[in-house]
Amino acid sequence: MTDEKGLSLAEQVFRTIEMNILDGTYPSGETLTEARLCADLGVSRTPVREAVRRLEQEGLMESSGKGAMVSVFSMDDISDIYEVRMRIEGLAGRRAAERITEAQLAKLTETVELQEFYIFRGKLEKAGSMDSEFHGLLYEICGSRILQSTLNHLHHRILYFRKMSMSRANRAENAVREHRAILEAVRAHDPERTEALIREHLHNAFENIRATVKL
Repeated sequence: MTDEKGLSLAEQVFRTIEMNILDGTYPSGETLTEARLCADLGVSRTPVREAVRRLEQEGLMESSGKGAMVSVFSMDDISDIYEVRMRIEGLAGRRAAERITEAQLAKLTETVELQEFYIFRGKLEKAGSMDSEFHGLLYEICGSRILQSTLNHLHHRILYFRKMSMSRANRAENAVREHRAILEAVRAHDPERTEALIREHLHNAFENIRATVKL
């Protein structure tokens, strides 16, 4: 179970179940009873019940007669998420290009370079982590708490499908090239080009998921 200092037991239970859903440990459509979750996590029913309620509110679980079922995502659901991301992540990119500092640019550059390094070494899982880091940094740099919160939530919701997509070496290589182009547009403080490149990048990511993931 997730063990992060400063977090309550209830929060640790919530984050652990959430991550188990997002990484496919608990697959879509599977029914999870309180007894099973308590046994898996080694905790009592109270934090499990609280976590399940929160996950139902987030749309990751649904009540069923036998317990709580992991929500099933359709390709239409994923398409909707990417359409929303294209519209508002492009806005975040514009703002990032306009306001990025030298320190932030150095950090964003390092993230792309690490992603390139891990792909070269064939460490696609680590490259995927840098992919998420790149997007997270753009959300932070844009300077809007609303955009950052919304985009982090959407990015997180499709973690499982993104991991499946990024496991293909050709997509990982194309993704980092697209990140490099976005980075250079941000470095040039070119908001229009940054937005266009982000929208193209997300379109390509969705098309790869559609070709890779069978739902």
